[in-house]
Amino acid sequence: MTVVDAAEQAPAPPLPVVARPPAGASIEVVDGGPFTTVQDVPGRTGYWHVGVPPSGPMDDLSHRLANRIVGNAGHAAALELTTSGPTLRFPAGAVVALVGAAMAFTVDGVPAPSGQPVVVAPDATVRIGAVTGGGLRASLAVRGGVDVPEYLGSRSTFTLANFGGHDGRRLEAGDVLPIGVGVHGAPCGLPPGMAPRIGQEWEIGVLVGPHTAPEFLTASGLAALLKTTWGVDANSARTGVRLIGPKPRWARSDGGDAGLHPSNIHDTGYAIGAVDLTGDMPVILGPDGPSLGGFVCPAVVAEPERWKLGQLRPGDALRLVPWTLEQAEAAGDRRRAWLGRATDRIEPLARPAWNGALVRSDRPGTGVIARDEPTGSPAITYRQAGDRFLLVEFGEMALDLQLRLRVQALDRWVREHLGPGLVDATTGVRSLLIQVDGRRLTTRSALAAVREACADLGDLADEAFPSRIVHLPLSWDDPATREAIDRYMNGVRADAPWCPWNIEFIRRINGLDTIDDVRRTVFDASYLVLGLGDVYLGAPLATPLDPRHRLVTTKYNPARTWTAENSVGIGGSYLCIYGMEGPGGYQFVGRTVQVWNRDALGPHFAEPWLLRPFDQLRWHPVAADELLDLRAQQGAGELAIDIEDTSFRLSDHERFLDDEAASIAAFRTRQQAAFDAERQAWADAGEFDDHGVELP
Repeated sequence: MTVVDAAEQAPAPPLPVVARPPAGASIEVVDGGPFTTVQDVPGRTGYWHVGVPPSGPMDDLSHRLANRIVGNAGHAAALELTTSGPTLRFPAGAVVALVGAAMAFTVDGVPAPSGQPVVVAPDATVRIGAVTGGGLRASLAVRGGVDVPEYLGSRSTFTLANFGGHDGRRLEAGDVLPIGVGVHGAPCGLPPGMAPRIGQEWEIGVLVGPHTAPEFLTASGLAALLKTTWGVDANSARTGVRLIGPKPRWARSDGGDAGLHPSNIHDTGYAIGAVDLTGDMPVILGPDGPSLGGFVCPAVVAEPERWKLGQLRPGDALRLVPWTLEQAEAAGDRRRAWLGRATDRIEPLARPAWNGALVRSDRPGTGVIARDEPTGSPAITYRQAGDRFLLVEFGEMALDLQLRLRVQALDRWVREHLGPGLVDATTGVRSLLIQVDGRRLTTRSALAAVREACADLGDLADEAFPSRIVHLPLSWDDPATREAIDRYMNGVRADAPWCPWNIEFIRRINGLDTIDDVRRTVFDASYLVLGLGDVYLGAPLATPLDPRHRLVTTKYNPARTWTAENSVGIGGSYLCIYGMEGPGGYQFVGRTVQVWNRDALGPHFAEPWLLRPFDQLRWHPVAADELLDLRAQQGAGELAIDIEDTSFRLSDHERFLDDEAASIAAFRTRQQAAFDAERQAWADAGEFDDHGVELP
C-alpha cells in the first residue's frame, strides 16, 4: 500500500445517532436540480436479456460510501446528483451524507462537510449547489434510504423508459420521497484520503476484448486505442460516454451482411462498460446503455473501475489502461476490502484502492481466451468481455440459424446449471453473453463449465423449439418515421445516402425495381426473433426465415439522435422494433404497436415484454391513423393480438432451403451486385474511402 500524509485532519467520531428514522419521515423537494434521480445498487439486474439495463448510480463507489457514512447497507437507494444538486426540506429531520464531485453543501445556509454524516434538524433545508471542481456527479444518502417502490426488483430510475425511482423521472419541485426505517449501523465519517479523488485527467482500467486485433482492428489500431488520450464529448449521458479522438484503424473493409461499415457485426450482447465503436466513434456504454447491438467492442472497463465513468465530464482527458483479468480481479478484491473498512480509523492512513495509480499490462491478451475447433459441429470461440462477462460465439461471422439454435440450447443449459452466481445471459445472432457476479461465479469457472456443456450439445436439427406466430399491425412509411428522418437531416447529416427516404435507399441497395417490391417483401416475410433488447425494452432482433425476404442495409453513420417508439427498421440483415423513444441507426419501414408494456396491461402481457426468442413476426398493413387507434386500445389494455403457438425445427427449414436453392441464389446475386454498386457510387462521389469509412 502507498502511505499518504497521516497528519491530515482526523475523521469525525461516530455520531450518537443510532436510532432508526421515525415512521413516516420524508424528503420534500423544493427544487429538484438539473438532473437528480433515485438510484440503488446493483440496480435492476436479471433483465439484460430482454433489454432492461441495470441503471443504478453511474458512480457506484460514491453511492456506497455515502450509504456507509449514514449507517445504511451499501445497496440502499440514494439520490444521484448531476452537475448540481437539489434543494430539499426534511420535516422530521434526518442524517445525510454527500460523496462524489465537490458541490456547495449547506443546511439552513450553514456550510456542511462532504464525506461526513450531517445531522439535519426537523424542518431544516438542505441546499446543494453546482460542482466546484472536477467531476460531474455526487450521491446524497439519507439514513434509512429513499423508500420509493421497487420496479422489477430495484428502486433505480430509468428515465428513458419512465420507470423506477420517483414516477420514473428526475425529481421536481413538489415531489415527496419517503424515508425508509431500515439501517445497518451507526453513522461515521470517512477518514482523510478515503473519498474518491476526482479531477479532469483520468486513467481507467480496461480488459481487451471481445472484438480486437487482428480480426476487427489492426494491431496498430488496437495499440492506438490504448495509447490515445481521448477527450470526453459533450453528447455524453448515462447511456454512454462518447469519446473524441482518432478514427479506428480497421482490419476489414466492411461488416459483410451485418452492414456496410467495418464496425458492423451480427448483433451480440454488450457488456456494461464496453467501449462500443458505433461507426467510427467510441462510446463507453453506461448503466443505462443498450444490452444488445451490432457494433464492434474492442475493450471493456473493469468492474471496479466503472465508477469513474460517472465522473467524466465534457472536456476531460481519458486514457484506457490495459489490464489482465488477474489485475481486474485483484482490484475488485481490494475494493471490496476497502469498502468494508471505509469508515474505520486507519493509522498510518493508506491510500484506498480507488485512489491508487494504475499499472499498465504489457500482455493484455487479444480478447480470445479459448477456441474449440470444429469436430462435426461448428467452432466455438470464447471471448473476454471484461471481468464480469464471457462471450461465447458459435461458428464463423455469418447469419446461420443452425448457429442460433446452438445459442438457444446453451442459454437453456446455462440457466439450469450455472447456479446463483449467474446474473444473466443474453442471446445474440450467433453468441451468448454470460454475466456473472464475480464472487460465487467467475468468468474462469463459467468458461470451464460452459466448454463442457458445449461439447455435449449434440445435433439439434430435429429438435422442436417452441415458437409463436405473432401478427402485428404495421403502418408503412409512417409519419413518425418521416419526422425522424427530417430531424436527422436538419440536425445531424443532410447529405447521407439514405436520405431523404429510407425506403428508397432500401430499394436501391437491394436491387429491387420498385418501392412496391420493398413493401411486398416486408409484408410477405416471416421474421424469426433471434434476440430481445436490440434497442432496449423487449425490442426484437429478427430476420426473415426465407432468405429472399432478407433485405440488407447499412446503419446510419452517425446515428440518429431521435426515433419514435415502436418504429420498425432494418439494419444489416435484421429487423427491429424500437421499444422506446431514443437514438437509432436502422433504416425505417414503418411503425407498429407496443412490444413493451410497463404495467403489463392487456391479455398478452404476463410480463412487460410481449415477445420471446424464436417467435415469428408477421405484418399486416394498417393506415397511420388506424395505428394510433390501436395504440390507444393497447394503452388501455384492450388490444387483442393474434398469436398462434407453433414450433421451429431446423431440419424442416433446411429442406425448404434446399428446395428453393436456385431462386435464393439468384436473389442473393442480384442483391450483392446492387450492394456493391451502391458502395462504389459512394467511393466515386468521394464520400467514403476504399475501406467504406467516411473521409474527413
